[in-house]
Amino acid sequence: MAAFLEQFEDARRARGVTLIVVTKRHPAALVRELAEAGHRDFGESRHPESRDKAEELADLGLTWHFVGQLQRNKARQVARYADVLHSIDSTELVEVLEGGDERPQRDALVQINLTDDPGRGGVAPADLDALAERVAASPALRLRGVMAVAPLGEDPGRAFERLARHAERVRTIDPDAQWISAGMSADWREALEHGATHLRIGTAITGNRPADG
Repeated sequence: MAAFLEQFEDARRARGVTLIVVTKRHPAALVRELAEAGHRDFGESRHPESRDKAEELADLGLTWHFVGQLQRNKARQVARYADVLHSIDSTELVEVLEGGDERPQRDALVQINLTDDPGRGGVAPADLDALAERVAASPALRLRGVMAVAPLGEDPGRAFERLARHAERVRTIDPDAQWISAGMSADWREALEHGATHLRIGTAITGNRPADG
């Protein structure tokens, strides 16, 4: 953890990058320890594990980012506790989220599929503009920008270069959609080189995840 934070700190100071500590499968006690060390943004990807942590740690006033795929049958439940939804990938999902009245607008990012595999998470680039317009018009969501995962086997720098171009398209739809959520423990440097504003870092800070129980 110390090695990563030392390298990251210059980027934080110079560019205001937000560090999201991904704590999937780690106990709430670790989140509390990291919060006491000054971290405020945490990422989770599994419901109801993420719900349980948010409820247990509600006294800390943390910002919770849901960074996993949002299943439509669970999306409204996730929106009750997650402050930021990183994986909006269809108009159908937007419609589901509009069906609830539990909370005010959630910050949302459109997830983009940077692969040629339609089965991977994210909207196809050809459909990006239409989805971004739909999110921008939604009373349930506040369009903040884009998110993506670099494809396995591809130079992450090339993938994030494409993501940066897609982000420019989204900003023509909503100039306030400035966020680019990209970069994990293995490729965060390449993400920063191409404009990432939010890094999703797990093992470089928390160590290896515990095995599923």
